[in-house]
Amino acid sequence: METNYAGYPVYKGLQLPLEFMGIRGRFILIAAATFGVSFLGFIAGYVLFGLGISLLILGVSAGGGLLTIYMKQKKGLHSKRRDKGVQHYHHLYER
Repeated sequence: METNYAGYPVYKGLQLPLEFMGIRGRFILIAAATFGVSFLGFIAGYVLFGLGISLLILGVSAGGGLLTIYMKQKKGLHSKRRDKGVQHYHHLYER
């Protein structure tokens, strides 16, 4: 969707959903926060406990955050309740 105004190309919109390394939309911000918290946990763990424990903290927090993001992303962009089974609505058209 390129429009040319006086010789300058103008691009309107992304035309595709925003995606970075397999992470889509609003989950990019959540991933950035996850890595920020993981890094701060690594620094705090290194100061308090040493390198081994801090690497464990980093791996668990970053891995757990990414796993959570990919599981939520698979359900869809907006968290919706998905009921399983047959739903029976009665008394819909009574006054």
